[in-house]
Amino acid sequence: MSSSQCRFYENKYPEVDEVVMVNVQEIAEMGAYVKLLEYDNIEGMVLLSELSRRRIRSIQKLIRVGKNEVAVVLRVDKEKGYIDLSKRRVSAEDIVKCDERYNKSKAVHSILRHCAEKFNVSLETLYQTIGWPLSRKFGHAYDAFKLSITDPTIFEEIEAPSVDILEELKLYISRRLTPQAIKIRADVEVSCFSYEGIDAIKEALFAAESVSTEQMQVKAKLVAAPLYVISVQALDKNQGIKLLESAIEKITETIKSKGGICKVTLAPKAVTATEDAQLQALLERKEAEETVSSDEEEGEDILD
Repeated sequence: MSSSQCRFYENKYPEVDEVVMVNVQEIAEMGAYVKLLEYDNIEGMVLLSELSRRRIRSIQKLIRVGKNEVAVVLRVDKEKGYIDLSKRRVSAEDIVKCDERYNKSKAVHSILRHCAEKFNVSLETLYQTIGWPLSRKFGHAYDAFKLSITDPTIFEEIEAPSVDILEELKLYISRRLTPQAIKIRADVEVSCFSYEGIDAIKEALFAAESVSTEQMQVKAKLVAAPLYVISVQALDKNQGIKLLESAIEKITETIKSKGGICKVTLAPKAVTATEDAQLQALLERKEAEETVSSDEEEGEDILD
C-alpha cells in the first residue's frame, strides 16, 4: 500500500448488511467484479442473481464498467479478502445515505491526504491519530472538521504526529469546508397610483431592506418599473429565503397602506451563477439605456 492510500474507515472490512460504494471493474458470466472504494479498493463481486429483482435481459443495461454503484454486503471472507455483494437489495433510501456518507468520507480523505503528502507521513497514521478518533466521537470525521471551523477545541484531545501537521490541517479544513455564501433572489412588481406614488414605493423598498441582519443584507433594485429584484447573500439557504419572505411581507404591508399593490413574480429562491450574471447584464443594460436617454434629453434642451 502506498503511503497516500488507506481505507476510509477503522474496520479493515465492511460488515454484513453494510451499504457500500463500489466501482465496477469487469463484467463476467457469474456477475460483476467490483472494487470497494471506501475500503482501499478491495475486490468484491455482485453476483448475477443479485443484480436485479427483475429477469435480466442485458447485464450491460443494469451495470456498466467504470460506473460507481451502491451495493449491500452479503458475505465477507476475511481470510481470502473476498466480498459478495447485492445491488437488487439496495433501497432508494440506502442510496441517498451511502452517497452522503461517501462524499463526506472523500472530503476527509482528500484533506488528510494533503497533510500526509505535505509532511511525508503515512495516510494511515493520520487516520489512526486524527480521522478515526474523531469518527468515533462525532459519528463522522467530516462533521468534526466542519464544527472545528467555529470550535477549535474539537482538536484538544487529538494527538497528531506533530503540531505543524495539526496547524496545517486546521488551515486546510478552513479553506476547504468554510461555507460559501448563496445568493437568494425574489422578483416583485410594486406599483402605487395614489398621490404618494413614487415616495410610497421607495418607502416600501426601504421597509424591505430594514429586515436586514448583521450577517445578511437585503438589497432592493429596480429592473424596469414596476419590476424590482430583492436579494440577499446567505450562508444558509433556508434562512436567506425566510428573510426575503419577511422583506416581501414588509413591502406588501407598506404599499397596501398607501393604496398600492405588490405582486410576487418570482418567489424567493437560490440563484445560480448564470442566473445572477444574466440579472447583472440586464441591470447594466437598463442603466446604459437610461444614461443614453438622459443625454438625449439634455441635447434637446440645448437645441430648444
